[in-house]
Amino acid sequence: MTPETLKIELTNHTTSPIVYATITGLAIDHSNSWFLLQSDGKTPYYPSSPSQILQPPSENYAIPLGAPGTSITVTIPRIAGGRIYLSIDKPLVFLLNPGPALVEPSVTNPTDKNYETNWGFMEFTFNSDQLYANISYVDFIAFPIALTLVTSTGEEKKVLGLPKDGLEVIAQGLREQSENDGQGWKDLIVNDKEGRLLRVLSPNQGIVLNRSLFKGYFEPYIDEVWNHFSSRELKIDTQCAFGIITGTTCLTSQTFTFQKESFTKPTTADIFNASSGPFQTGPSPLRNAIIPRLNAEFNRTVLLNCDCEIPAKDRGGFYTRGVTNHYARLVHEVNVDGKGYAHPYDDVAASGGGDHSGFVNDGGPRKLVVIVGGAE
Repeated sequence: MTPETLKIELTNHTTSPIVYATITGLAIDHSNSWFLLQSDGKTPYYPSSPSQILQPPSENYAIPLGAPGTSITVTIPRIAGGRIYLSIDKPLVFLLNPGPALVEPSVTNPTDKNYETNWGFMEFTFNSDQLYANISYVDFIAFPIALTLVTSTGEEKKVLGLPKDGLEVIAQGLREQSENDGQGWKDLIVNDKEGRLLRVLSPNQGIVLNRSLFKGYFEPYIDEVWNHFSSRELKIDTQCAFGIITGTTCLTSQTFTFQKESFTKPTTADIFNASSGPFQTGPSPLRNAIIPRLNAEFNRTVLLNCDCEIPAKDRGGFYTRGVTNHYARLVHEVNVDGKGYAHPYDDVAASGGGDHSGFVNDGGPRKLVVIVGGAE
């Protein structure tokens, strides 16, 4: 069993003397109440339900990290669905709705008070079994964040994240991709009011801001997949009790059927958001086992070169087609160790194939180190 609390070391490797952290989540040992850590880095704050929407929290939750090159250590209780939000030059604004419900920063709402702030986050869950933490690029990319988990045995598990110029390199790669294929990759780049690079949105979040973005992009590839598997079987290793199942497409009904589970053709938006159309999860355990694997391999565009079995074993074949998730391609190319969640099911991997989604976990965590501005 893990200890009741965990130390987190927050290190400022940016060039800014003003960096803040805000730690949020559901306090497992406090009836899963909303939790924020106060600015002293040790006092829990469990906000009460306000009578009106969009009310400011009553306590200071902005934790200053100190000057470049320095670290501070904070202590948290067990938390589910945790996030460490990080912002440069000014703290983030969080609000409360009745419930209470926490109103978090948004990169798809230009009226959000945090929209012009340079911010990012990492995700974690710390429960009685383990600490699990990862760097997420599912929504957007900002400044580099790196993780080191120090275990009770002294082992260090690391996710290196982006290099210091990683955001700029990815933005340039998206501009070049737009020049190559005429698609809206460059529209994922967000600048501040002064024209400085602020963040890069994922395709899914880009579509939230512009519904016409990438419209029809994956559809030719989807048609190829349907035609290909109308005359051969696709095997899916569910990596659970269902084992390996097979499926084929029906061109008449335009469905892809595995046992009793049928999937309609997805759209580009369905593939990018991984939660609409045929990728909506539900009460069927089998369907819920198929969805992550099918969606991941659509994003990676390996369904036509995977020896008819997924999860695909050959990572060298990921994102190599002209039509693919080039945002995800660039995330993996630019990250120092090639790891990072670039789409919702980027943790899907062939059995024995190792992780490439960028997480650390352990049942005996001693300390989590979060480095803002990239590991040195």
